[in-house]
Amino acid sequence: LLVGLMVTSIILSAVATLAFAMSSASAAGGTSASTEAVIRRTTLHLSDLIEHCKMICAAPGTDLVLWRADDNNNGRINVNELVYIERGASADMLRLCRFSSGGNPEYTLSTLAQTATKQQLCALYSFKYTPLIADCNSVQFGFLDAAPPRTRLLAVTFKYLENAVEHRYETVAAVRTRADHLLNASNAIVSSDDD
Repeated sequence: LLVGLMVTSIILSAVATLAFAMSSASAAGGTSASTEAVIRRTTLHLSDLIEHCKMICAAPGTDLVLWRADDNNNGRINVNELVYIERGASADMLRLCRFSSGGNPEYTLSTLAQTATKQQLCALYSFKYTPLIADCNSVQFGFLDAAPPRTRLLAVTFKYLENAVEHRYETVAAVRTRADHLLNASNAIVSSDDD
């Protein structure tokens, strides 16, 4: 009877250890899968936004300003058509900032290139933040062909800590529906018509 109890306790101990190990592995796998899903969603969202924007307008401070679309077909950059990609003062996040205004005023590229413009937009109009990824670091915007507003190829890179290992991620996207034909030699929009 004593030998039977000892063998049973050894078997139960082994089963408990195996169950704990499987539970830990499952939890770690779930966290890793969740992190990968967030990173995949972020990179796809950025690629789609960049590929379908009209123009990468400027890179003031730590932000990137995109002319998302010409919704009213006037060939001008209006506040409702702007998207700021923010990386934060410490380059430790990625989020989008969009504005909404009933009057939909126009903005020039030289105004958008100023770092104070975003604060003015936030003070004047309603705005909405869309978080993409937090707790990342070393977020950088790389202009692979030319500086804004003539940028056609953009790389967004960031590092993310997973399971005590820092991984580097990069999204490279080309602006497909460019509006740089509206620019003159001094990078000002001179035409009110896409033709």
